This record gives sequence, C-alpha cells and structure tokens, in this order.
Amino acid sequence: MLNIKRKNSVVVTSALLAVALSFSMAQAAEYKASDKEGPIKIVNLDELEGLVAKSMDKGAFGYIRGGAEDEQNLNKNTQNFDSKYIMPRVMQGIELTDIDLSTEFLGINLKTPIIQAPMAAQGLAHKEGEIATAKGMAKAGSIFSLSTYGNKTIEEVAEVSGENPFFFQLYMSKNEAFNEFTLKRAKVSGAKAIILTVDSPVGGYREDDVRNNFQFPLGFANLELFAQQDKAGAKTGKGAGISEIYAQAKQAFTPDDIQYVKKLSGLPVIVKGIQSPEDADMVIKAGADAIWVSNHGGRQLDSGPASFDVLPSIAKVVNKRVPIVFDSGVRRGSHVFKALASGADVVAVGRPILYGLNLGGAEGVNSVIQQLNKELSINMMLGGAKDIKAVKETKLYTDKDFE
Repeated sequence: MLNIKRKNSVVVTSALLAVALSFSMAQAAEYKASDKEGPIKIVNLDELEGLVAKSMDKGAFGYIRGGAEDEQNLNKNTQNFDSKYIMPRVMQGIELTDIDLSTEFLGINLKTPIIQAPMAAQGLAHKEGEIATAKGMAKAGSIFSLSTYGNKTIEEVAEVSGENPFFFQLYMSKNEAFNEFTLKRAKVSGAKAIILTVDSPVGGYREDDVRNNFQFPLGFANLELFAQQDKAGAKTGKGAGISEIYAQAKQAFTPDDIQYVKKLSGLPVIVKGIQSPEDADMVIKAGADAIWVSNHGGRQLDSGPASFDVLPSIAKVVNKRVPIVFDSGVRRGSHVFKALASGADVVAVGRPILYGLNLGGAEGVNSVIQQLNKELSINMMLGGAKDIKAVKETKLYTDKDFE
C-alpha cells in the first residue's frame, strides 16, 4: 500500500457502476482477449513484443505497436538514448541494499520513479484491461493513468484502486457537456490529477491501422456512459477507427483550456505532449501543475525529434517551476536513469506495460516494472548514485566529452 491518504473518498453510484459492468461483460463475450494471469519471466523488454505478436489479433497488435508514417520517430525514441553515457563510478561506499528507488510526485510517495503512461483500449491486450493494469501498478507502488478512451470506466478503476493513486487522462471533446460530465466523475472518484493531452488534435498517419483497416472491437466505456444521457450520436469506439474518434475531440487548443480543466475538475493539471521549450514555458505560465514531455510514443509527428533529445532544453526552461514527466521509447533501466539525469522527475512507460498485461495480466504488468527497477538499480550502483536525488544530479556524457 502506498504511503498516501486519499483526500476525497471514492464515491461510486450504483447506477453508473452497474452500467459499466454490463458494458464490460458484453464486450468480453464478443472480443477474445488474453486471459493469462501470473508473473512473467523477462530477460529483455524488447522481446515481449515478439511474444505478443504471435497470439494477439493482427489489427489490435498493429494498433498497439505501430507508429506514424515510416516510424523513424518511434525508433529514434529508443535509439537516441545511446547518444549519452553514464560514467562508471567506483569506491563510492555503496551497497546494493543502499539503493533507494523511492521518490515523490505531486505529493504522492512512490516506490519507484517509473509510472504508467495512459494508453487507450487496454481491453485489446487483456480481458480485464485497465482494471488489471491498475492492480499491477498498485502492486508496484506506482501510479496508474486511465485514458478517456479506456475500455473501463473511471468508477471501475476507482473501485479496484482503493487507496492507491490514479490519474485520469483527458482527451478534451468538442462537446463541453462531455468534458464537464467526465471531469466531475474523475474528481468524485478520487483521481489525483488530470492529464490533459494536447498533442493529438489529429491522429498521426499510422500505416498499420490503414493496412489492417482497423476498427475498435470494443467500446470506450466513458464515452458509452455519456452517450446514455446525450443523444447526439457520437462515436463511442466500437466499430470506429481512431481517426473517427479524434474527429470528435477538441483541436484548437489554447492556454485557456488549462484553467478550464482546472476549474471543472478542481484537480492538478498535467499538460501532456510537450516537445518544445517554448510550449513548456507557455503552459506553465497558463497554470499547468506539471508538464509531460512526450511525442506520443512516435505515433504522431514522424518528422519530430526523439523525446529524449528535447528533454534537456525543456528542463532548462522549466527550471524546476513544476515537475516533469517523461515518456517515449523507454525500454531499459538505463533509459530511466538517463531521463532522470536529463531533467525528468518521473518516467512513464507505455507499450511494454501493455505487452506485460497481455502475457500475464496484473502480475505481468508488475513484472515489467520490476524488470525496469532491477536494471535501474544496477545502473545506479555502477554509476555511483544511491537514490533518485543522486541520479538527477548525475552528469551524462557524450562522445564530444572524450575528444
């Protein structure tokens, strides 16, 4: 159990929860997702992708794995971590048992600096979807983030989360009634922050989805709940492609949207999808409580830079005014170390968690985090950093330093 006291008790109306459960049962009967449960053996996180590809529906796997256009951005996200080095340090008087991964983010005490990036449609990976992921992240002593486009409702996640923290990721709608309905539910259900995603006014051109003519086989539970009271005929996920879903979402974002979300939710707002120092400064001045450096895992602008490459310049501009979350391409404990040493306060992981979910349910999710924790601990030991504060103070090196 995390060392955190929930300020707002989880209030779940029986009507909403009953509707949510009926959606889940109907969807489970139609789409055959994995039902595997248990810890998984991991040698290298990259190997999980191939294991999942063998058993998952082709369209579903393509949607999860794929990136935009030629996938240069997706691949460079991981490759470009190799452009910097951790200097080996010896005789630092550190025992492996001294290594401390605990940290804090927005007043939440965590057992690890690794959190889960919000990802849509987790029912594609496992029959329990976001419910299992929330359980796995709670076991790891970390934070689960529920997407607006999740296959489970806010209320269902709150029910299994108990005292463990979760965030809610908002894809703002053009329909303000949806935003109000959803944000109020997030607040009442005990979400600790709202992740306002602003880098997806349109979906990137994802060729796997085009080739597979992929349409979601499951409905998005939060959209379905709203549709019960709003008869506008909006797409709710099932039978729609991602471009149809994005077409309903807000596109013309402005800094005013940050205050709009803060006012409706009464919660801290983390602005996700920051890739430039200028945007980081702008959203902080507009009231963002944290920023999330991300290029959506290489799923949006293929010609953009790797997330890791822009992190240092963004951190310099932020200058510790607000905390920084980082994601995109993280596959190793060394990547976590390097992101923290480059200005991140916590590091989020995406696809590997979904692969762990597919291969082992909640325990598979926990296995992914524990593998990263193991690698991070080794890197900290060899790099002479006994805690996360020391990691953040570590200087990284490049080839130019050795010329």
